[in-house]
Amino acid sequence: MKKKIKKINDLLIEHFGVPPKSKRSPEPLDTIIGTILSQNTNDNNSYKAYRNLRDNFKSWDELSDLKPVQIEKYIKIAGLGKQKSKAIYQLLNSLKKNHKKVSLNYIKKHSDKDILNELTSFNGVGVKTASCVLLFSLNRNICPVDTHVHRTLNRIGLVKTNNPEKTFYALLNKLPEGTAHSFHTNLIRLGREICKAQKPLCSICPLVEICEYEPKNFEKVNSKAVKNFMLLDNLAG
Repeated sequence: MKKKIKKINDLLIEHFGVPPKSKRSPEPLDTIIGTILSQNTNDNNSYKAYRNLRDNFKSWDELSDLKPVQIEKYIKIAGLGKQKSKAIYQLLNSLKKNHKKVSLNYIKKHSDKDILNELTSFNGVGVKTASCVLLFSLNRNICPVDTHVHRTLNRIGLVKTNNPEKTFYALLNKLPEGTAHSFHTNLIRLGREICKAQKPLCSICPLVEICEYEPKNFEKVNSKAVKNFMLLDNLAG
């Protein structure tokens, strides 16, 4: 599998380029809150919600003093306000209660497996959110799997799985060293811009020669440059 992953990664870089990466990694708690806000919305709206929290509170500890209904008014733009505000509230207060500090820095020296287990023990935090912390905050060679990554990798034929979590575990420990960020980010671009859920644009796909998806769609399209904004690469800015 590593050879095919490398091939896919190389072709995606050739097409999209090396994805820009934040010079400074966000703290784990920044990433986990940003990822919670990103659920079922686009990166622009989730980033606005994240900035609303950052710009109005000096620290996550200060935010933890609010009730979910108070948090909700700052994050409405990201949608699912009640659900997300409750998850953020429970996370912050669980840290305060169990670790006496509203921080996740204690996980930094833990193994990937232990971090996944620890983070997914919090209500509202799943494998995808936990894996985003591993990649974006801790620079681990871990590929988070969202719907785009799951769809594209199944169509390509790298995996045969029926949900994103199974795709994540199929990839775990299979990535060539140092490829996770470019692989993850460019697969998301591929899914957003080319390998769309309803009508993939196979005629402009850089992976068409190695992709197992049938039936392919070779209708001619006018490809447009798309501005690619990735929430988790902009939290530390």
